[in-house]
Amino acid sequence: MKIAVCGKGGVGKTNIAASLAEHYARTGHSVIAIDADSSPNLALSLGLSADEASRIMPVADNEELIRLKTGTDYSGVFRLTFTVDDIISRFAVTTPAGPNLLVMGTVKAMGSGCTCPAHSVMKAILRHLVVERDEVVILDMEAGIEHLGRGTAEHVDTLLVVSDANWKSRETASAIIRLARDSAIRDIRLAGNRIATPLEEEILRACAVENQVPLACLIPYDRDVADAGISGEAVRNTGIGAPAAIALLADDLAGTGENKSWGRSQQ
Repeated sequence: MKIAVCGKGGVGKTNIAASLAEHYARTGHSVIAIDADSSPNLALSLGLSADEASRIMPVADNEELIRLKTGTDYSGVFRLTFTVDDIISRFAVTTPAGPNLLVMGTVKAMGSGCTCPAHSVMKAILRHLVVERDEVVILDMEAGIEHLGRGTAEHVDTLLVVSDANWKSRETASAIIRLARDSAIRDIRLAGNRIATPLEEEILRACAVENQVPLACLIPYDRDVADAGISGEAVRNTGIGAPAAIALLADDLAGTGENKSWGRSQQ
């Protein structure tokens, strides 16, 4: 089961990605959480301290690793095929929440379809994780729509597009959905977040209808989640409020896979 979580910056996608990853780990699955955001903070949401998180080098910034994987004896020429399974075993970090974490970072290159060495390595890692391995993979994607142009969310089982009731958030969600329809992703869903009033619920339901996608969930506004965002602490799963709604979402997503045992640890 491979789930990409995306949306406009600030809509709460990282908390949702972390909560999904923690839920699957807590229910006996082997989970890899991928932070592909340009401002990575999934580590904090999975319980690592700020100091521990700061010591994680994103794959995109690891120049020695990129050189070893893609370098040739010819200037300006790099390899397009290479193995990446060793990168996951070497650089994935165990988190207090349970999932292993791999921080990808982002490639700062103009235009879509970037084929620079760093992006080639990142795309190869994501393809390896999504296509060739059986763990549950949760991708916290870069805010906005750039990742779709670069194909970094290809082949996932589900694209979860997060939006709150804010107009700009809904416009970004709609743009993501339109672009995703041209990709290989077949299961695209809208997740309403921080729903505080019946009007906001109605707005998100209408957004799903307008974009012709299922409404995966309506996650209520949760003061504890807001406070955790202010303090930088991980969100504790209290079994009520937003964590409870995300747990229900996780169970629903798990029930849609062809093999519900994907990623389950062998006991």
